Amino acid sequence: MQTPTVIELLKQVITSWQVIAVTIAIILYLQLVLLASRKRRSPKAISKLSEKPAKAKKAQPAAASAPEEAGAGKSTNEELGLEEE
Repeated sequence: MQTPTVIELLKQVITSWQVIAVTIAIILYLQLVLLASRKRRSPKAISKLSEKPAKAKKAQPAAASAPEEAGAGKSTNEELGLEEE
């Protein structure tokens, strides 16, 4: 086959109503499957994730209060590991 013939044939195949209908049907099916999988996801997994940051937040105020007492909330570049330019 000649190149122009192949290109014309591909245009006809891609723009045929059967190919367009099947493509739309596959996209809708995948959207439905993804929606169902999100709805059926276990809420326990979400609650476990939300508990970990809450525990970390409780530990942060205790660690943050020690430098505030020593330096009244001020820190120098040396303490932070910064270099002056």
